[in-house]
Amino acid sequence: MQNAPRFKLKKWISLLPLATAGLAGAGASFADTVDLGTVGGNGGAATTPSVGAERGTAASVAPAQASLAATEPQSIISRAFIEASTPPTGNFNTILNIAPSIASMPSTNGPGLSDQKMSLRGFQDGEYNVTFDGIPFGDTNGPTHHSTSYFPAAVIGGMVIERGPGNASNIGYSTYGGSVNLYSKVASTTQKTSLYGSLGNWGTNLEGFSWDSGHMAGSDATLQLNLQHMASNGYSTLSKIKDDNLTAKYQRPLGEATLMTVLASLGHVRTNVTDNASGPTMAQVAALGQRYVMNGDIHSQGYYGYNTANKKTDMEYVRLQTAWSPTVETDNNVYTYAYDNMTVAGQDPSQFNGTADASLSFTNLANVKVTLPNGDVPGYFKLNKYRVWGDVLKVTRKFDSGLLRAGAWFEGSQTRRHNLEADLTTDTVLPGAKAGFPDGVVTKSNFDTQYSSWHQLQPFAEYEWTPLQGLTVTPGYKMMSYNIGLHSDLNQKALAPQAFTYHYSAGLPYLTINQRLGAENSLYAQYAKGMEVIFNGVGTPTSTTPAPQTTTNYQFGGVHKSDRLTVDGDVYYITMDNMQLNTGTNANPEFTNVGGALYRGFEGEATYALVSGWALYANVGRNSATYNSGNASSGQPVGEVPNAPRITTGAGILFNDAAWNASVLYKHIGEQLNTKLGGQQAAINNVDLNVAYTFTGLSSWGVKALRLQGSVFNMTNSRKITSVTGPLSSAATQYQWQAPRSFMVSVKADL
Repeated sequence: MQNAPRFKLKKWISLLPLATAGLAGAGASFADTVDLGTVGGNGGAATTPSVGAERGTAASVAPAQASLAATEPQSIISRAFIEASTPPTGNFNTILNIAPSIASMPSTNGPGLSDQKMSLRGFQDGEYNVTFDGIPFGDTNGPTHHSTSYFPAAVIGGMVIERGPGNASNIGYSTYGGSVNLYSKVASTTQKTSLYGSLGNWGTNLEGFSWDSGHMAGSDATLQLNLQHMASNGYSTLSKIKDDNLTAKYQRPLGEATLMTVLASLGHVRTNVTDNASGPTMAQVAALGQRYVMNGDIHSQGYYGYNTANKKTDMEYVRLQTAWSPTVETDNNVYTYAYDNMTVAGQDPSQFNGTADASLSFTNLANVKVTLPNGDVPGYFKLNKYRVWGDVLKVTRKFDSGLLRAGAWFEGSQTRRHNLEADLTTDTVLPGAKAGFPDGVVTKSNFDTQYSSWHQLQPFAEYEWTPLQGLTVTPGYKMMSYNIGLHSDLNQKALAPQAFTYHYSAGLPYLTINQRLGAENSLYAQYAKGMEVIFNGVGTPTSTTPAPQTTTNYQFGGVHKSDRLTVDGDVYYITMDNMQLNTGTNANPEFTNVGGALYRGFEGEATYALVSGWALYANVGRNSATYNSGNASSGQPVGEVPNAPRITTGAGILFNDAAWNASVLYKHIGEQLNTKLGGQQAAINNVDLNVAYTFTGLSSWGVKALRLQGSVFNMTNSRKITSVTGPLSSAATQYQWQAPRSFMVSVKADL
């Protein structure tokens, strides 16, 4: 390598996949451009150019937009939009809800104050990827996601929502449903210190500190630090949350051709939350009100002190991006992340009637009611603890006719879980709850220490061929190979010792086309195969490996970007085989093969810049998700797939003239089949208002810029049902509603 050509690193860094940046000119004066960061980020360096937009153009204020280089439907959300128009207490699920075909149910506890689940085109959490700086993450028994547990809004530099499998180099557990790609913030070239905070309803308070070193003398290294604390009593009774996060990112050139990035993000969330209840019954609403969730009675299963979750998370990576020559580049990312959740919960918190629990008994394996001595309160202790590690290597070779990219993703994991019946009054595990004890009080949800692991490899190769000017054709191929194992002394559902291993593999072809039509227009098309491994760790293991979910994706779309207008739209057709339906719960999933399904629809979004800083935004996603008619012959369901909204729409009015920044954003999530409800769940609407003003010229106070912001969330005070556990006619059905209208005042000082 001593003879390899040398060239300036700074010139090469401009082509690297960086995170999405914030509003340019946050200091003493306002710049003429808004830096939207980069698009993509999962491909090679040469395919992820930095994007900027002139202030006042449609692209500079668009809540979501696509790139002219897109090869599949996508929505890019910038740091500028996150700061201006989303709750400071939020997370990735509160941010991305503005995009087409996204259905992120409003938090019942207030904006960002509880975990939210979202669907993408009807694909549920676990059927699409979530990545951070190109690293997929999720639960090891899902892989589903806990939106409050990892990255708060303050550390997210931007997002790219990909509604499709991408190219062969797009890695992840479930690429066929799409990817929600989060990016860390771009380092500032100058030193910056910021203090920020927010106050809102229900005792909500947030305090944070961020610091950018700028380019350090002698090395051009940069260091970013962000420390944040958030606490709230929550809208729901006694549903408190505390959330602390520390994120640090260090970048340093190594020589003239290598950039090293080291990132660490540590999170700790403590909540009072009911694990075995999803909201009040109608009897509890009548006695205690619609916001009731927990109570202060120490003799109740719904006592807030007995219903807690303590979650600790971390993610770390070391990334080396090297230009070995003008034609050869490598990108290697070694990472690890972990999740440690210790939950305490009452057996059935829905039994509280306003003065006492209607019952403190539960049903054992012999179908006999069991009551603890001395009127003690029954509950359980639940552990979900895992560590994941991996490496992503991508090698890019440039040719006159295009660009060859190849590499591999390797990952391993170790998980330990248990769910043990307990006496919450004495804070002890019940005799019989652990393997080796006599039967008698163990319930079917019980399982003793369950160990599981996976080791998976995804090698890939693709070639970005440019046969004609403006035309890019990218064929690719990826292999997916998973080895999954589990052993438990007392496994859930089976209630017996179990051990099994499964192996999954598939070869997946990809083909994408992008045709540029001048400087403002492009068309794209995509064909791709996808696979998702289902880890069903409950029940009786089968003698053969369960069939994985597979999809075939066909998509076509176009993008237009001019000063006054950004618009993109697409149509899609996706067939699925071996659809796995979760017949358990999110906490303890159990999957059943229900045959084939068909997903199809169209999507579009547009931003139009008016005069004097005003702009309009609108989007629509018309989605259909149905079981195959042929499923009827095998006794499997036909008709609509549940929890898949038929339509989503968004709209907004935005204003930006440098000092002032304002938006009114509307989101509509249409009707969807809810099998627990026994019919259609009603549509949900939400409107948020944000107004901010940035003061400058405060240098005599030691402040470069001071930003004040006022927010109104759920401005119309909509109180629609967001979740039910059963039919409306059942007295046992539990409900969740949108949290009511709330207010927040935020301040950020750049020192």
